[in-house]
Formats: sequence, structure tokens, C-alpha cells
Amino acid sequence: MPREWGGVRFGSRLVDSRSVHVATSAAAAFAPIERIGGAQGWYWGDWLWRLRGWIDLVAGGVGLQRGRPNPEHLAVGDVLDWWRVEAIEPDRRLRLVAEMKLPGRAWLEFEVTPDAGGATIRQTAIFDPVGLAGLVYWYGIFPLHELVFARMLRGIAVAAREAGPRLAA
Repeated sequence: MPREWGGVRFGSRLVDSRSVHVATSAAAAFAPIERIGGAQGWYWGDWLWRLRGWIDLVAGGVGLQRGRPNPEHLAVGDVLDWWRVEAIEPDRRLRLVAEMKLPGRAWLEFEVTPDAGGATIRQTAIFDPVGLAGLVYWYGIFPLHELVFARMLRGIAVAAREAGPRLAA
């Protein structure tokens, strides 16, 4: 499916998805994903994540002050900054649900799919807007999402390549 400005619409949900291939095992590709957030940070633009956390705190949300319970591993129900772990399948999938103040509901999902030359990491942001405020929020922040999520995925790929042995392409 070709990428479009503003993501792709599925019913009322707006979806922004991107992927990168890494020449390493699925376990090595998933390792930096499972360490995301908290003291580790978000692999790019941590000051932007802190700014968003501050805005959330001022709006009455949880901000980034919660961190994460374990720096290496996550379990369903764990808090992760302003996210909560909704689903995790080791070396395969992590889905976070946002607990920040938003005009809608949001999820951030990472999926790792092994293949003959390594693994593909897919990062998907999903937003279910509420009313006009939700649409204005999504389209207003989308250019920033483009920058942050693309570079964050690139940072995860670099960390994955450093985490495990390279596989022949």
C-alpha cells in the first residue's frame, strides 16, 4: 500500500505505517524495541518526546514521569512513559496504547517479521480521532510524526544491527 500524506484511513481510524529491513535475527531486531522509552529514550528526538510529555502534564495527563518498570523487558499492563503495554509477543510484536490526553485514542505498534535475509521491522501509529478536534490534532501533528517516527525507526534499525550478528543478504 503506498504511503500518503496524513496516513491511510480505515473507517474512522488513521494509520501511519513504515518499515525497514535489517540483516539480523528477529530477536536482535526486537531487542531495541523492547527497551524503548524510559531511561533508554525513543531512539531519536528525545527532547521532542519530553516536550510532548510536558504538554501532556500541563493538560492534566500523565506526561513522561512514569518511565518503565524494567529497563530490558516489558509485560502486558506495564506502563511505558505515557503508554501502556497492550500486547507483547517476544521477538515479534509490541503494541502500546496511549494514556496521554488526546482528542481520540492512539496506539503505537512494532512488528518484527523474520525472512531469509534477516527481519523486517514495521512501525505503525494508529489514531482513532474524536470529532473535528481529533482530525485537527492528527493532521496538525502529522508532519512532526513523519519526522519523529521515520527517524525513530531508523534509530531502532541501527540499534538492531548493533545488537545481533549480521546475516547474509
